[in-house]
Amino acid sequence: VNQVANLTLVSSACDMVSTAYASTKESHPYIRSVCDAAEKGVKSVTEATASCVQPVLTTLEPHVAAASEYASKGMDKLGEKLPLLQKPVDQIISDTKELLSSRVADAKDAVSS
Repeated sequence: VNQVANLTLVSSACDMVSTAYASTKESHPYIRSVCDAAEKGVKSVTEATASCVQPVLTTLEPHVAAASEYASKGMDKLGEKLPLLQKPVDQIISDTKELLSSRVADAKDAVSS
């Protein structure tokens, strides 16, 4: 999970969502009150669940460690195959716009000639 969260694409997308969420809460008092209530509910459920799940996690720890190692190797391979994961969302959007503009210009040139 940490490896996925540290991917530039994922972390920049999370930052964008977080900024939009905070901005929306700040701009709209009614939405803020709903979000605050939801956040408190999620926090309570998370705390209650954590105490119940901890014994199970302790029992499964060797299996989780093996799965984590396997997943980590898979993430390394995925990162090699998809360099896009190492780019921030803004750069991907910008690169896509440039590529589309270039393709449209090429198509216009082909049609006009």
